[in-house]
Amino acid sequence: MAEVLFTNVRVFDGTGALPYSGEVLVQGNRITRVSRSTRSLTMGGVTVVDGAGAFLMPGMTEAHTHFSWNDQPSLDAIQRMPVEEHVVWCITVARRYLDMGWTSCVGAATAKPRLDVVTRNAIRDGQIVGPRYLAASQEITTTGGLGDSTPPHMPYPELSFGAIVNGPEEMRKMVRLFVKYGVDQLKINLSGEYIAGLPAEMTQFSEEEVAMCVSEARRFGKRVAAHARSCESIKQCIRHGIDIIYHASFTDEEALDMLESKKDRVFVAPGLAWLVNTSYHASEWGLTPEVTAKMGYHRELEVAVESMKKMHRRGIRILPGGDYGFAWTPHGTNATDLEYFVKYVGMSPQEALLSATTLGGQIMMQGNELGQIRDGYLADLLLIDGDPLADIRILQDKKRILAVMKDGEFHRAPQIASARSTRWAA
Repeated sequence: MAEVLFTNVRVFDGTGALPYSGEVLVQGNRITRVSRSTRSLTMGGVTVVDGAGAFLMPGMTEAHTHFSWNDQPSLDAIQRMPVEEHVVWCITVARRYLDMGWTSCVGAATAKPRLDVVTRNAIRDGQIVGPRYLAASQEITTTGGLGDSTPPHMPYPELSFGAIVNGPEEMRKMVRLFVKYGVDQLKINLSGEYIAGLPAEMTQFSEEEVAMCVSEARRFGKRVAAHARSCESIKQCIRHGIDIIYHASFTDEEALDMLESKKDRVFVAPGLAWLVNTSYHASEWGLTPEVTAKMGYHRELEVAVESMKKMHRRGIRILPGGDYGFAWTPHGTNATDLEYFVKYVGMSPQEALLSATTLGGQIMMQGNELGQIRDGYLADLLLIDGDPLADIRILQDKKRILAVMKDGEFHRAPQIASARSTRWAA
């Protein structure tokens, strides 16, 4: 690996400090020196990147990733993609995430049993290009629950989008099966989803089934993430030690107190882009605002925003991840979540960036070496044309992402400063 010196950049280091003019030296796959002045690290034998005042920040982490969702309007359309084409799709999407500055991703469920595992392994082994990736299982569901897509006349589990279990012993077997396949974490659907005809307030698993899922996952050193929109499902997550809560829309004071009591352990990825875009930006696919209001999405969006505001005030860790991979939430538009954190939740742009960087390192289980620009940390870096703290929407524009470095190597090499239309004062 080459040695790279970023000079004449504004460093957003992810520690909570404001950006400062500085230099960053990368040797191998690590950041080895960070200077708060310019031209202080001059040394021979390195590739010098003159940022011309551009914004240098840690790579971002997407906390709710579905590589195998194929930008279609339904789960059935995702499921029907043949496995061969599905593998190629995942390869294409993994590159798209890295193109947009997402250098780490947390798998939140896969459409077929081993798609996530195969994609993770190929990235890790250098066979394909993509972010650091934690592979997930299929969605574990129960008969009639979210993800059970078997038709009544063909009730065969193999035809289901999710992995169907009934009772603790079937849960035990399913967890062990996915562990055998090599997943990093299990995904369980604890609540419903309006678009599937199931109320979001519904809680579909018994306490015994959830307890078995978590205990078996722990036995093998795996984490558990949950689709949990209902208030009771959120409480189940806390009671049983689930690590990552997706959505967490409906809360009461007890649920908020429980979340706060475990705020150093649990992560919440609300998926606001799914709620906003489903409610107001999916008319092309028959989901007009009138239709989605009747479904319940407008009400859920209002409730979820209030829940997130309360969680944010309580210091509960909220991360980006908006259920991307549907037709109205296409892969690559993931930074919309950061815009919505500012617009709806009341985060400052700095807090939104920290949710994607510092908290990203933590949810990747590498908080001591990922998600910040510090000596000894892994060199996952983005060079941005503009100031995301002034306009967080910049991160949605691929042209403004001048360079992407993952693990000390450029995925996208930096544009020469003299060729850029804008130069920023460092």
